[in-house]
Amino acid sequence: MQPVRNLLFIMVDQLRWDHVSAYGVSPVPTPNIDALARRGALMRHAFVQGPVCGPSRMSYYTGRYVLSHGARWNRVPLSSAEKTLGDYLRPLGVRATLAGKSHVLPDTEALDRAGIEIESERGALLREGGFTPIERFDGHSRPDRRSGYADFLRTAGYAGDDPWRTHVISVQAPDGTVHSGWSMRHAHLPARVRAEHSETAYLSDRAIDFIRAQGGTRWCLHLSYVKPHWPYVAPAPYHAMFRNAPQRPVVKAPHERAQAHPVVRAFQQHEESLNFAQDAIAAHVKPTYMGLVAQLDDEIGRVMAALEASGQASHTMVVLCADHGDMLGDHWLGEKELFYEAAVRVPMIVVDPRPEADVTRGQVLEPLVEAIDVLPTLLEALGADPDGWQHCVEGRSLLPLLQGQAVPWRDAVFSEADYAYRAARWTLGRAPGECRGTMVRTQRWKYVDWEGFRPQLFDLHDDPDELHDLGADPPAAVEREMRERLLQWSLRRKNRTTVPDSDVAQRTEAVKRHGIHIGVW
Repeated sequence: MQPVRNLLFIMVDQLRWDHVSAYGVSPVPTPNIDALARRGALMRHAFVQGPVCGPSRMSYYTGRYVLSHGARWNRVPLSSAEKTLGDYLRPLGVRATLAGKSHVLPDTEALDRAGIEIESERGALLREGGFTPIERFDGHSRPDRRSGYADFLRTAGYAGDDPWRTHVISVQAPDGTVHSGWSMRHAHLPARVRAEHSETAYLSDRAIDFIRAQGGTRWCLHLSYVKPHWPYVAPAPYHAMFRNAPQRPVVKAPHERAQAHPVVRAFQQHEESLNFAQDAIAAHVKPTYMGLVAQLDDEIGRVMAALEASGQASHTMVVLCADHGDMLGDHWLGEKELFYEAAVRVPMIVVDPRPEADVTRGQVLEPLVEAIDVLPTLLEALGADPDGWQHCVEGRSLLPLLQGQAVPWRDAVFSEADYAYRAARWTLGRAPGECRGTMVRTQRWKYVDWEGFRPQLFDLHDDPDELHDLGADPPAAVEREMRERLLQWSLRRKNRTTVPDSDVAQRTEAVKRHGIHIGVW
C-alpha cells in the first residue's frame, strides 16, 4: 500500500464528544465535521490518556501513556528524552508544523545539563516538542513572541499593548460598557472582535496559508484550535446563535453530592464547580460554548475547502480529535480532570484517502480507541519504518480498523489524573506525591483507583450516565478483575526506549562474538 503524502492533524481544545452532531446527540449542528466523518470513519468510543490539556497532548504527541512520558499535568515539562511526532517524521524529510496550541513546556534542566542552547536549531525543536511553529498560541494568556496574533489584531485596528485581553476576551454590553470575559456572567455578550479576527478564524487563516504554499512538498500540519476552551467568550453572531435553543440537560443527581467520592467532593468545592452546579449559570454559559463549537465547525469547513481547492485532499490523511471534554455542570462539576465521560471521552475522526479504507468510509467504528493510537496511525500511514518507533510507542495503529480487518483489539482503555496542583489536594490533606488516580474502562465497567481512597466503579450498561458510584461496595469479582487489569497494564509499559527491537534481536546471545565467554567449562 502506498504511503499517504500529507497529514492534517486537527486537535480541538475542550470539545465534548456529544457536541459533534455526527454522534447523534449533539445540540449543535456541525455539518462540516459531519462531512469529514462521511469522508472517513468516526470512532464511537475514543478516550484520552489524561482528562487535562498537558498530559493528554503529550500522550497524543508521543504515543505513550502518562505513566510512561511523565508529564502528569499542565506546565510539567516533557522529558527531552521522549520522542514525538516531529522526531519520527524527520527521517522521512517531513517537518511537523504547528499552528496553534501544543502546551509543550521545554525540559530546560536537561537541555542545560546536555549543553544544548535552547535557541539553537536542536534546542528550538526540543523546546517545541519536535514541532516547527508557524504560529504558537496556547490561548490561556496574552500571545507571546512566538505568536503573530497580537500584531495581526493591531493591523486589523484593535489597538493596545494587549489586544487579546482588551478585545478578544473582553465583551461589550448594549450600553457600551466593557467587561472581562473571564467572568462567566458576561458569556451572553459578544467579544470585542469580529468573528474573522477571532482566535479560531486566525488559526484557520494560518493553516490555509500553509496549505496553499506547499506545492509538491510532503507536509504535516498540526492545526490546534484553542476554542471552545474557556474563557467562554464568542464573537457575534455566534454569541447569540443558541441563546434560546435547546441544550443537553445537565447530568447530575442530588445523591452525587451527598454521597460523593472524597476526591469528587473536593473537586465539587472548586469555584468553577460551585458556579456550574447552579442550573442558571450552566444554562447561561452553555449557549456560548455551543456557539464556539458552531464557529469551530464553520472554520474547519473553510480549511477543508482550501485543502480541496489546493488539489491535495486526495493524498492527505486528516485526523480530528480533542484533548479532553468539559464537565459544564455534569455531576456538579466544572472544568474537566476527573474520569466522567464528559471529560475523558472525545470525538475522533480519521480520514484515510486511500482506496484500502473505502470499506469503512462513512462508518461508525465501535472498538475502544485511545489517544495514543493517533501517532502510530500517522506514522504507519506516512510510511515510517516501524523499527524506529514500535519499541517506544504504546498505542496501536488504527489502519487495520479503517481497512475493515478482523484484528485482535484491546478490550479496555486507560487514563490517568494528578490533582497535586489543584485546591482539592489541600481539601483532602494530601502531599503532592499522593494525588494520583488511574482509570480502566471496558465496554461495561469503569473503575478508578484513587491513591489513598476507595475506588469508583460504574456499570455503564445499567448506568450510562454514571450517576451511581458502586465503589463503596463493589462486586468482589468485578473489583478483582479491574485491579488485575490495572496491574497488568502498569507492568507492560515500554521503558526500553533507547534501542529498537531489531537491535535487541541482533544482539541476543551475541557476547561470544565479542570474545566474552561466561560459565564455560
